[in-house]
Amino acid sequence: MKDLPSLTLKRQIKASPARIFKAWTDPAKLVHWFGPRETEEGSVVAETDLRVGGAYNIRFRSSDGREHGASGVYQEVVPDEKLVFTWTWLEMPEMPTLMTITLRGEEGGTMLTLTHALLADEATVASHRDGWEGAIDKLERFVTRGAKK
Repeated sequence: MKDLPSLTLKRQIKASPARIFKAWTDPAKLVHWFGPRETEEGSVVAETDLRVGGAYNIRFRSSDGREHGASGVYQEVVPDEKLVFTWTWLEMPEMPTLMTITLRGEEGGTMLTLTHALLADEATVASHRDGWEGAIDKLERFVTRGAKK
């Protein structure tokens, strides 16, 4: 099997690792920020069973009306520090990928590192980069809302 490409994004966010971890793992929080920029507001549905071997399912609708969804299984759960989980688009069940989210507390906030591995090709990396950058922008707005500047 050839080496498959991956995508890594890093972002300094002015929020605690605990707050960001909760936003990634609590379905009541996920629905407020998840999805790329063009996600239709109010369309996100999320379920999580946050434990190693537990599953999650996320669905959303883009502004063009198309339904999207992903599901997977948690491989590693270290509260406020790390999540590793499989990621399979419902439209492409034959192409499971792997997500790793790490949170490192730093002065003034948290360094979030997102790695999406086992992507099919460079075109897939590019489309996922745009989607994840939009999602991280929305995550940052969500977790810093109401925070002191």
